[in-house]
Amino acid sequence: MELYVIKNQIEPITRPSLPNEQTLIILSSEELVHTKSIPGLETVLYHTPLARDARVCKAEIRKDCLCGTVFTPRKTKEGDPIAFGYLLTNTHLVVCDDCGTARSAFKRLAQEKQNQENSPCRIFYEFLELLLAKDPHHLEELEDRLGQLEDQILSGSLDHFSTLLTAMRKEAMNWFRYYSQLGNMVSELEEDEYGFLSEGERKLFHMLGKRLSRLRDESQLLREYCLQIRELFQAEIDIRQNRIMKILTVVTTLCLPLSLVAGWYGMNFIGMPELSWRYGYPAVIVVSLAIVAWCLWIMKRKKFW
Repeated sequence: MELYVIKNQIEPITRPSLPNEQTLIILSSEELVHTKSIPGLETVLYHTPLARDARVCKAEIRKDCLCGTVFTPRKTKEGDPIAFGYLLTNTHLVVCDDCGTARSAFKRLAQEKQNQENSPCRIFYEFLELLLAKDPHHLEELEDRLGQLEDQILSGSLDHFSTLLTAMRKEAMNWFRYYSQLGNMVSELEEDEYGFLSEGERKLFHMLGKRLSRLRDESQLLREYCLQIRELFQAEIDIRQNRIMKILTVVTTLCLPLSLVAGWYGMNFIGMPELSWRYGYPAVIVVSLAIVAWCLWIMKRKKFW
C-alpha cells in the first residue's frame, strides 16, 4: 500500500493518514481484500472494486462516494490487462492497481503537478488525462498498419489477409468500446448528483468528455476503414475471378467451332466426299487453324483481352 497526502503537491507519506486529510491511497487487489478499514473510509472502503474483477469502464454514484472501474485495451509487457478500481470521496482517492501502471502514473504526477491547487477529484482527472496521453499514438499506429495492409492488397499480396484484418478490426472495436464506456463514466462523474466536484472540476471533466468523444470518433473511423479494406479485398478477389472466367471464356469460344468440325466429320456417312478425299485430313487441319486464327483476330479487335 502506498499513501500520498494531497496538498499543493502530492507527497508520499509513511505514517497512517488522518481521517480528514486529503489522501491518495494505492493498493493491490490482495491488499484491498485484507484491509479492513482506513481512517476516514470506515463506511465506504468496501465499495472499492477489485482491479482483478474489472472488465468495463463504469461509475457508480452513491451518496457518500463515487466508485467504479477502468478497463483499457492496452496490456503490460507481461501481457496482463491494464485495469483499475477506484473510490472517490471529498477527502480520499483510493485506486486498486495490480499491474503497476497506476503507481507509475501517480509517481509521475507527484513530480509534475506541484504548486497548484489539488484535490482527490482533480488528481483523478489528471490520472485519466495521463492514461489517455499516448492513445492518439496507438490509434495512429493502428491506422498505419491498416494502410500497409491496404497497400499489400493493391500490390496483389493477399496471403493471411483475413487473419490480419480480423485482428485489427477487433483492436479497433476494443478502442471504440473503451472510449464509449469511459465517456459514459466521465459523463456520470460530470453530472455529480451529490456535489462531490467543484465547479472548476466539473469543467475539467466536461473537457475530458469532449476529448473522449473525439477519440471515439477517430476509433469509429478506423472501424469504417477496416470495412473499406475488406471491400477492397473482396473487389480484388472478384477481379481475379473475372480474369479467370475471361480466360475460360476465350478457351471455350475457341473450342466450340473445333468441336463443331469434329462432330460434323465424326458422323462418317457413306455419302461424305471428304472421307475418300486424299487431302481431306490436311484440309480439316488447315480449316481448324484458320477458324482459331479468325476467332483470335475477332477477340483482339473487340478487346476481349
